[in-house]
Order: sequence, then structure tokens, then C-alpha cells
Amino acid sequence: MSTEQAAAIEPDTKDWTWVLEESCPDCGFDAAAVNRTTLGRAVRDNAAFWAEVLGDPRSGTRPEPSVWSPTEYGCHVRDVNRVFAGRLEQMLTQDDPLFANWDQDETAVADRYDEQRAADVVPDLVAAAELAAGWYDRVGDDDWDRPGRRSNGSVFTVDTLGRYHLHDLVHHRWDVRWVQAGQDARH
Repeated sequence: MSTEQAAAIEPDTKDWTWVLEESCPDCGFDAAAVNRTTLGRAVRDNAAFWAEVLGDPRSGTRPEPSVWSPTEYGCHVRDVNRVFAGRLEQMLTQDDPLFANWDQDETAVADRYDEQRAADVVPDLVAAAELAAGWYDRVGDDDWDRPGRRSNGSVFTVDTLGRYHLHDLVHHRWDVRWVQAGQDARH
């Protein structure tokens, strides 16, 4: 994919924290319905989904020039899991940490998501998901309310961070639903 095509992706500047208060009208995610003790399993299940989708020969195809391909979404999901694993580790080992800023769009360009191969993304995505899931599995009953803050001022607890993280994973699964539906990329 050319650099011009990669540059056509519009940066996501939305503050998605509202999904902690209401269901996502696109993917249907309902944070209130999530059992926090199953977050580790949910993250692992999501990684298994991506391993399957990225095995599809269409995974490198963008449905539109300005929409990521499944492989690009897979790169993002891999990196989301890495970032959230790090933030969760901070929350469980530090008092009220301030998270370093992460610019997901800058990462996509710098790491050339548009040039990565699905077969190379899968093992790293699965490993990143396992890392994050392992942290969720270790959360003790008294740790779910431990706080942490994003650089934009958003305050999370371990519980709300997990729900927010899971929405990101579920939403991107919804973004590539056309692959499993057997549809053409331009559905």
C-alpha cells in the first residue's frame, strides 16, 4: 500500500470514554454488562478472533481508501493490548499513575501498519493479548478501584480501564465484520 493511501486515514480525535456510561450504537458494546472477572478471557477470545480474520486472504485489503484493512486494525489491536497491559501494570504497582500519552494515529504511520503482513502481526497480537489478559487475571478483589489517569485528565479505575479496553477490542472486531460475513471489502 502506498504512503499516499496510508495518509488518507483520518485521525481519530474522539474521546471514547462515554462508552463507560452508555452502549456503543455501532458495535453494541455495553460496559455495564461486562463481568470484570472475565476480562482476561475476553481479551484472549478477541485475540483468537483476530488470528482467524488475519488468516483471510482479504485481510490486507482496505474496504475504502480511508478505512484501515483488517491487518491494519490487527496492528492497532496488538498495540492497544500492549498499551493497556502497561497501564494496568502501572495501576497495580503504583499509586495513581499518570499514563504517558499514546498517539495511536502517529503509531500507525510510524510503524507502517499499511505495510505489515498479517502473518507477522498475528503472533505479536496474541502475545500482547496474553500479556494484558494475564494482568487482568491477577487483579485482586481489593484492586479494582485503584486509580490511574490519562494525560488528557480522564480518570480510570482498574475496573473502568478494563471495560474501556474491551470496548476498543470489540469495536474493532465490528469494524472488520465484513470479512467474516464473506462480503467484498467494499460491502
